[in-house]
Amino acid sequence: MSTVKGLEGVIVAESNITSIIDNKLSYVGYSIDDLIKYSNFEEVVYLLWYKCLPNKSELTDFKEQLFQEMELPEEIYTHLQYMDLEKIQPMSILRSMISLLGAYDPDDALTYKDAQMEKALRLQARIATVITSFSRMRQGKEPIKPKKEYSYAENFLYMLKGEPVDPLEVEAFDQALILHADHELNASTFTARVCVATLSDLYSGLTAAIGALKGELHGGANEQVIKMLMEIGEVDQTLPFLKEKIINKEKIMGMGHRVYKTGDPRAKYLKAMSKKLTKRAGQEKWHQISEIIEDYMKKEKGLPANVDFYSASTYHSMGIDHDLFTPIFAMSRTSGWIAHMLEQYDNNRLIRPRANYIGPQDLVYTPISDR
Repeated sequence: MSTVKGLEGVIVAESNITSIIDNKLSYVGYSIDDLIKYSNFEEVVYLLWYKCLPNKSELTDFKEQLFQEMELPEEIYTHLQYMDLEKIQPMSILRSMISLLGAYDPDDALTYKDAQMEKALRLQARIATVITSFSRMRQGKEPIKPKKEYSYAENFLYMLKGEPVDPLEVEAFDQALILHADHELNASTFTARVCVATLSDLYSGLTAAIGALKGELHGGANEQVIKMLMEIGEVDQTLPFLKEKIINKEKIMGMGHRVYKTGDPRAKYLKAMSKKLTKRAGQEKWHQISEIIEDYMKKEKGLPANVDFYSASTYHSMGIDHDLFTPIFAMSRTSGWIAHMLEQYDNNRLIRPRANYIGPQDLVYTPISDR
């Protein structure tokens, strides 16, 4: 029995959601380049779930449905009030609240086959409200209700900050959500599919996926990138920092990718956003430091920047708390997780791999009195 560590290169499913071929990324056959240029996050969610682009009426209805589901059950706010929101890690809060939302879903008692799209809409809509609510509550502020005339991206930023949002920020954030929406069978998506392959529900699958995303080798990477930038501090300290890290054989976060060997096709868009937003905020040094890191690592180690790398300086320049970076990733990726869980349901087989046992064999049991 042969083994492949980390399942690298192993094909475990057929999917019609996301394609990564020749370093090009597409959702349901549409290039990420076209979607970034012409589309918006709500349309991309619709595309991932229904496998087609909506017409104008369908998109309007879909946006309306998302807005209508954004309000949280009152019990969720009560639970948040009892949590030590200043001390508990945000991804732990998010994981717990998504699980709890399942208990208060009006369709919770139904089987996995029923009310799938209703649950999907509630999850996508309410994860934004969960994140913004606990973020404000830990600052001693009241949660803010969404506005019907706002897009999903604008509503998130409005509910987070409590003030009208700069159009450039809305544009950048909407694009970031599109870029993070799905990425084939990454660790968290595979976790979600394994979970619902048992015929568990969407809430269970999403909770499991968030747990997988929490790790710094996955969604937590962008938090590690901003910590690195803060540690460097100044442009002229970048190269000495990198050289010392490499001498000590320490990992530089946000560099390289398991799938992309010649560069992450999403990174260029976040790089452009980072340049615009850091300049507007008078914080160009964070983009400059990032560019130096990217150039040095590509030259010295052959490692290009991935999608996490420039998202760090982008979100920082928008005034978003660093520990919210990964929850925001989860909010976007919820669209892809749900698409994959729905696909798993449609052609399900329990995912149950084998392990190649390499331990001792034929040992003789010794009674405890003789040990």
